[in-house]
Amino acid sequence: MKEKNLAKLLEFPQLGDQRGHLVVVESKLDIPFEIKRAFYIYGSEKTVVRGQHANRRTEFVLINVSGTSKIKVQDANGNESIFNLDRPHIGVYIPKGLWKDMYDFSEDSVLLVLASEHYDGSEYIRDFKEYVEEYHYE
Repeated sequence: MKEKNLAKLLEFPQLGDQRGHLVVVESKLDIPFEIKRAFYIYGSEKTVVRGQHANRRTEFVLINVSGTSKIKVQDANGNESIFNLDRPHIGVYIPKGLWKDMYDFSEDSVLLVLASEHYDGSEYIRDFKEYVEEYHYE
C-alpha cells in the first residue's frame, strides 16, 4: 500500500508598513524543502488548464503573487482538494506523488512555483491512467 500524501494550504507571514507589504518565504522554514528551482506561469487564459501531471520525486509550493488561480490536487484513489489562491501571502504545498491541475487564471495571474528538485522530465507522469496504476492504494 502506498502512503497517502496530502496537499495543504500554507500562510506566510506578512510584514509591512505604510510603504507596502513584504512576504518572505524561506527554504526549510516556511516551506518543507530546499528550493532547487523556481519558475512562474503568467499569460494563461481563464479556460486553460496547466499542470496535468504528477511527479515521482519533486515537491512543490505554488503561490499566486498576482491575481488568482485554482489548484486541484488529486490522489490515485480519486480523493481531491481544490485550493483557491487569491492572496499573495498564501500558497499550497503539494507533496510528490499527487496529480495537479492549475486553472481558472485571472487576467493578471502570476503563479510562482517553487520546486524541491531540478527539472528532470523522466520523473513526470503525464498520463492519468499510468498515474493511477502506479499510485493506487487500497
